[in-house]
Amino acid sequence: MSTTAPETEVTETRLNPDQRAELHKTIWRMANDLRGSVDGWDFKQYVLGMLFYRYISENLTEYLNEQERTADDGDPNFDYATLSDEDAEFGRETTVEEKGFFILPSDLFVNVRKRARFELETINETLAQVFRNIEGSAVGHQSEYDLKGLFDDLDVNSAKLGNSVIKRNEKLVKLLDAIGDLNLGRFADNTIDAFGDAYEYLMAMYASQAGKSGGEYFTPQEVSELLARITVHGKTAVNKVYDPACGSGSLLLQFAKILGKDNVRQGFYGQEINLTTYNLARINMFLHDINYEKFDIAHGDTLTDPQHQDDEPFEAIVSNPPYSTKWEGDANPLLIDDPRFSPAGVLAPKSKADLAFTMHILSWLAVNGTAAIVEFPGVLYRGGAEQKIRKYLVDNNYVDTVIQLPSDLFFGTTIGTCIIVLKKSKRDNSVLFVDASAEFERQGNKNKLTPDHRQKILDAVIAREHVDHFAALVENSQIAENDYNIAVSSYVEAEDTREEIDIKALNAEIEQIVARQATLRQEIDAIVADLEGAE
Repeated sequence: MSTTAPETEVTETRLNPDQRAELHKTIWRMANDLRGSVDGWDFKQYVLGMLFYRYISENLTEYLNEQERTADDGDPNFDYATLSDEDAEFGRETTVEEKGFFILPSDLFVNVRKRARFELETINETLAQVFRNIEGSAVGHQSEYDLKGLFDDLDVNSAKLGNSVIKRNEKLVKLLDAIGDLNLGRFADNTIDAFGDAYEYLMAMYASQAGKSGGEYFTPQEVSELLARITVHGKTAVNKVYDPACGSGSLLLQFAKILGKDNVRQGFYGQEINLTTYNLARINMFLHDINYEKFDIAHGDTLTDPQHQDDEPFEAIVSNPPYSTKWEGDANPLLIDDPRFSPAGVLAPKSKADLAFTMHILSWLAVNGTAAIVEFPGVLYRGGAEQKIRKYLVDNNYVDTVIQLPSDLFFGTTIGTCIIVLKKSKRDNSVLFVDASAEFERQGNKNKLTPDHRQKILDAVIAREHVDHFAALVENSQIAENDYNIAVSSYVEAEDTREEIDIKALNAEIEQIVARQATLRQEIDAIVADLEGAE
């Protein structure tokens, strides 16, 4: 069961804005300086991977220090980083069971960094072995799946880093130093916020630079927050949350920020088809202090090979699936009998899987749950199979709200997307339409939803009332009469911003101008005649 709560307000991140902005500038400058001739999109794996390596090293150190210093017979000055590997081995099994991984003191980020400049010829081999050791520590344990392959994209021997071992190692040493020098504060104080914020900022910047390819794996934080708040409105806790196309995990992590990670009782679930992005999502979970037993991120195609059948239903689902991506559709005869898709009696087109994701999400949504999905606008009004799917959704009263978002919010596209909110237990037989296309502020080269904009949208969703030129509550029967078109513009009348003109007054003014012109013409003719007579 969920716990209800009074309305919550949209807030910004918890870091001091000035400190946050300065940290962001430092991080981006560092990332650009270090990459040199390496493409930024390729180099992101090294910056993000090394940030993760530092994080889990400090996370484990702080955890073990706390254990030893607070024990009844503990040493108040205990420092795991100074312990010998031999002495540390005694705690390996217990640590892996509790944290999901183990790092020997000599393999900690701080110690590898200290040795790096003196091991210029072999630092690549050292790092490769350290990463194997970390992943290997989980083998045979419950966390093995969560750790496996996390460092695969951090290839310390890649020619992208340099055309010789020495040049590659020089770059690795610089990277260790730069990541180590980032002022992320004392781990016990605010490092969870700082590390997670730094990671998400870097992903946003890389996505922005990468265009379409980056937009496929990262949803802007302000949109992610809006989606999450819509799904958990009135609740202080939920059983578990899910994203079937989770990208780098930013949408799922909004629930930890809004409710607190412990108030997502059974954890965070997601699936991602891209292997590199799947690794980013798991790293992102760790960086936000979501321990291995509290998340389950799977790799694979959600539509044809869903990985969480035993975990559904989910009380809160958020997603920004790939727009109009191709899928097997009716080329696979098994899919029409799949209980996720069969209720609609038709499959989404092979060239446009958008509503296949929608049907999957609806199928796995709990009776008391809410789903908020970012959709490409075409799914709201196109005919054919998509119209039949919309008919199923509307006739069964599953569509709660449709929100038109501003254009140019997302990386990789300038098109104004929309949000479809689904519920299985509604209070009415109507759909709320919200036109938020004008709710933005231009920041840099993108439009942004400010906290005020997000709050205005959320308030409208909660109130479910008519607001001139902004919101309309429309009965399902009226939508059926409109051929199941659920485009917001079909129901929310746009405000006419044209200036009213008094035609009679305008005509009178024109007559005065014409008369004045005639008078001026006569005066000019008289002056010309006088000049000609004088000659």
